[in-house]
Amino acid sequence: MFVDKVVVKLSAGDGGAGSVSFRQEKFIDKGGPDGGDGGNGGSIILVASRNQNTLAAFRYQRQIKAIPGKAGSMRNRHGRSGKDNQVAVPVGTILSDNDGNILADLTEDGQTVIVARGGRGGYGNAHFISSVHQTPRLAERGEPGEAIDGVLELKIIADVGLVGLPNAGKSTLLASISNARPEIADYPFTTLTPNLGVVDITADTSLLMADIPGLIEGASQGKGLGDDFLRHVERTAVVLHLVDIYNDDIVAAYKTIQSELGSYSTDLSKLPQVVMLSKIEGLDDDIVADALHTLQKAAGKGVTVLAASALSKVGLKEVLFTLKKAVDAARTTAAQVAEEVNSAMPVIRLENIDLQWKVTKDGDHRYLVSGRKIERFAARTEFSNYHGVQRLRDIMRRMGITHELVRQDIQPDDKVVIGIHGSFEY
Repeated sequence: MFVDKVVVKLSAGDGGAGSVSFRQEKFIDKGGPDGGDGGNGGSIILVASRNQNTLAAFRYQRQIKAIPGKAGSMRNRHGRSGKDNQVAVPVGTILSDNDGNILADLTEDGQTVIVARGGRGGYGNAHFISSVHQTPRLAERGEPGEAIDGVLELKIIADVGLVGLPNAGKSTLLASISNARPEIADYPFTTLTPNLGVVDITADTSLLMADIPGLIEGASQGKGLGDDFLRHVERTAVVLHLVDIYNDDIVAAYKTIQSELGSYSTDLSKLPQVVMLSKIEGLDDDIVADALHTLQKAAGKGVTVLAASALSKVGLKEVLFTLKKAVDAARTTAAQVAEEVNSAMPVIRLENIDLQWKVTKDGDHRYLVSGRKIERFAARTEFSNYHGVQRLRDIMRRMGITHELVRQDIQPDDKVVIGIHGSFEY
C-alpha cells in the first residue's frame, strides 16, 4: 500500500545518571570518589534511501524510540551509551512539527539527518574531585532525550511529473518509454498511486518520471484523488501536461488542470511546463495540426506544445529531448537560486545561542530563568541533593544570572524556576 503521510512521535534516549560512590577497600581508610559517568542516550537519525518508496512501514509503528544510556557505577565504570536508531525513509521525505515548521528535508540518497538527539549522560562524583573538594557528594542526572511530535510527508522527487485528466494517457506513456509497469485500463482513475519510471534519453542520460494519479475539477479542494497527490508535483523540475486529443474541448481540458495546479497551496502552475497532445495515432496530420494550433493559442507563447503517441511512438523523441532540455534549465536555475539564498543568510554562531538566557519575574515571589545552556545544567541537576543545587548556584553566578536576579530585587525564600527542569529557593 502506498502511504505518503503519517503522524509520528520520535523519542531519543535519555542519558544515564552519574554515580555517587567512594572506594571501599580493605586497609584503605578513606578511599576517594569513584562514581562513573552515565552513558549518552541514542539519537534518532533519518536516512534517505532509494530502496524505500512509501511510508507504509510507519502505519503501525507511530512511536520511534532510541535506546537510553545506562547509569554509571562504582569503580569509575561508565554506563554504556544507547545505540542510535537509524530509520530509513524514502528520498523526498520531509519531517515537520505540528506547527508546520520543517525539521528535516531528505532530498538525496544516503543523506542522514539527526532529528532527535539523545541526552548526554550525567557526570559521576569522580568527575568533580579537585584540590579543594576531595569528597564530592554529588552526581548529575542524565539529560532527557529530545522528543518530537511530527509529521512525515513524502513528496516524490522526479525530473518530470505527468499530469492530466483521467485517461489522458499518462500511464500508457510511462509504460511505453520507461521501465515502469503501471496498471492501464480504459476507465477513469486506473492509477491510484504515483508511479515512477526511469526514461533513457541517450546512452548516458536519463530522466526520472512520475505519473501523478488523474486530476479532476476541484482536485485542489479535495475532490477525486488530486488533493492527496498534488504534493508530489511540488518537487518535479518540469511538468508534462497531457491533453487527450479526443476530448470534446481540449482547451477546457487544459484549463481545468491549469486551474487546479494554480489553486493548490503552492502555485504549481508556475512550474516549467511542456504540453503534449496525446493519442494522435491514426489521425490525419491536418487534424493534429489544427488541435496543436488551438492548444498553443490557449497555452500562450511561453509554453511548448507538442503532439505524440505513446502507442506508435510518433513524436516521442521530440517530446523527450524537449523535456531533457527543460529539466536541465530548471535544475540550473534552482541551483543558482539556492546558492543566492544561502549566501544571503546570516551566520548564526551556536555558542552565542547557548550562552543566552533570560530572567522573568512571575508574580511576587517567583522568578523564571530560561536559556539553552542553563536549562541543560538544570536538567542534569538532582534538586534533592544539596551539593548539586549549590553547584547550580555557582554556575548561575558565573553566567551572570545571579546578578540579574539581585537587580530584579529577589528576596530570600523567593523561588527560582529553571525551565521545566526544577526549582529551588533563593
